[in-house]
Amino acid sequence: MAQLELNGVIQRYGKTTVVDGVDLRLEAGQIACLLGPSGCGKTTLLRCIAGFEEIAGGEINLHGNIVSRPGQRVAPEKRRIGMVFQDYALFPHLSVEQNVAFGLGRKAQEDTHLRVRQLLATVGLAGQGDKFPHELSGGQQQRVALARALAPRPELILLDEPFSNLDVGLRERLSVEVREILKREGSTAVMVTHDQNEAFAMADQIGIMYEGRIQQWDVPYNLYHRPANRFVADFIGQGVLLPGIVSGGTDVEMELGKLTSDIPVECSETCANCDDGCDVDVLLRPDDVVHDDKSALQAEVLHKAFRGADILYTLKLASGAEVLSLVPSHHNHAIGEMIGIRLDADHVIAFKKQHA
Repeated sequence: MAQLELNGVIQRYGKTTVVDGVDLRLEAGQIACLLGPSGCGKTTLLRCIAGFEEIAGGEINLHGNIVSRPGQRVAPEKRRIGMVFQDYALFPHLSVEQNVAFGLGRKAQEDTHLRVRQLLATVGLAGQGDKFPHELSGGQQQRVALARALAPRPELILLDEPFSNLDVGLRERLSVEVREILKREGSTAVMVTHDQNEAFAMADQIGIMYEGRIQQWDVPYNLYHRPANRFVADFIGQGVLLPGIVSGGTDVEMELGKLTSDIPVECSETCANCDDGCDVDVLLRPDDVVHDDKSALQAEVLHKAFRGADILYTLKLASGAEVLSLVPSHHNHAIGEMIGIRLDADHVIAFKKQHA
C-alpha cells in the first residue's frame, strides 16, 4: 500500500490554477522531492498534502485513507504527519530537549526522555539537550527541527525548503546527513526545494514541477540522462541543444559528428520513433563533449569556469553554435584559443525540431 497517493489534485486561488491535475505515488520508506522554479506550485502542493489548504479537485490519500477531496478535509493534526519548516519554527523559550519533546504530547515522562535522548543522538546533538535554540548554529537548529518532527514517529515527514537559510557548503552536507537520518528511522518523506543538488542528495524519486504540473516523476539518473521534455532537459543539469538529422533509424548526423543509439532514435516529447531525415535537437551535456588534442574538430574557447578538479568550458563551433565541455583542470586553455574536441555520448536524447 502506498504511504502517499495523489490522484488528479487541483488547487486554485480565485481563477488562477496553481496545481493542475497532479498524480503521484510514494511507497513507505521512500524519500521524494518536488523540484522546480519559484511559482511552479510545489509549495502549494506540499501545503495541500499537509492539510493546510483544501483542494479544488482530485483526492489525496495518506496511509490508505482519503484525507482531502473537494468539500472534505482531515485536519493537519490528525494526519500523522511531521513538518519541518524553512525557518525551523523552534520555540525560543524552550530548551532543545523540550522542543523535541513537544510533539510527544502527554506520553509517560520516562518514555519521552528516552525517545528524546535517542533522537538527539541520531541527529548528532547528544549532550546538547539543555541548550536553547539561540545557542545553536543554523545547521544544529535544523537538526532539532527534524528531531521534533520525527519524535512522535509520524508516517510521513514533509520538509519545506529546509536548507534554504544555510550557506551552500552546509546545505549540501546537511542534505546528505538528513537523508541518512530519515533512512535510519525508516521514514517516508516529501521535500520541496528549488535546489537540484539538494534534491539529488536527498531523494529516491524527484518530481519536476512547472506551471502546476509534474513534468516528470523519476529517479535522479533518468531526469539527467533521459529527460521527458525540453523543460526538464533545460532545468536539470547543464547542457545545450544542437540541431541534427536522423539517419538509418539509430544515427543522428550533427556538426560534431555522428551519434549512434543502441535503439531507434525517439523524439522524447512524443515518445514516437523519428523517421529518417527527421530534424531534431539533440541534448548534449558537458561530459558528452570531450577535449581531445588529436581531434581534427576544433572549437574556440569563449568562457571558462574553474571548478577545482575541472574547468567548464563554453566553446564556439564553426557554425557559431555553442557547446559546454567539462575538462580536467590541468588542461588550462586561454580565452580565444582553439582546442580539439570530440563526441563521447552514451545515448541519444532528441527532441523533434520546433519550427517557427
